[in-house]
Amino acid sequence: MPLRDLSIGLGVIVIWALNIIVIKVGVADMPPLLLTTLRFALVALLLVPFHPVARHQLPFLALLSLTFGTLHFALLFIGLGQAEAGTGALLLTSALGWAISQLLIKRGPNVPPLALAGWVALFAIPQVALGSWWLERDQLAALGDAGWIGWGAVFYTAVMSSIVAYGAWYGLLRRHPVNRVVPLTLLVPVLAVGLGVLLLGDSLGPHKLIGGGLVIVGIGLIVLRFRKRGGTPRRAS
Repeated sequence: MPLRDLSIGLGVIVIWALNIIVIKVGVADMPPLLLTTLRFALVALLLVPFHPVARHQLPFLALLSLTFGTLHFALLFIGLGQAEAGTGALLLTSALGWAISQLLIKRGPNVPPLALAGWVALFAIPQVALGSWWLERDQLAALGDAGWIGWGAVFYTAVMSSIVAYGAWYGLLRRHPVNRVVPLTLLVPVLAVGLGVLLLGDSLGPHKLIGGGLVIVGIGLIVLRFRKRGGTPRRAS
């Protein structure tokens, strides 16, 4: 992977790690599914009017909204409302939705990154809103009581995480093989644990230190393996 793309990937990882902390703080100010719904609504509002897609791409985007919007994000937000930031970042069920989504993005039609982010958000809105209506209570009161922290979380997760970070990430997935890009995401929970300790006072036990060390070693081995192979990565068709 060229140094420029590696730098972009690491920048995305930093944004996502901080996003875990922002979500953790935000769900203390408003219900998690309501926060997720507002995030998707803002993303769709900012992107969909300016990034149209072809009609034949809509079924793919609808499917991706289910795996990425509902299975990954909704469960992640719920998990972060019930756990420490670093621990919530490691939820397995949410990770399953992430993994499926990455494969779909790589193998699906070539939708521009910002169009992909916007339309997936649009299709995910009714799914997550229905979950909020069914599982949560007093949403209107929560909106009225939410302070700058809650609305700041909506802005950060929508603009920085969804638009800036995912826009760049989708571009990396289009330019490089999945097994060369996705391992970088293993750094997200490591950074999230560190930020959780520094910013939120989360506990830091031996299991987290050992786990984080193993992840960093694993990332290093992957990078060295690809460097030894050399050559230019094959571009996605």
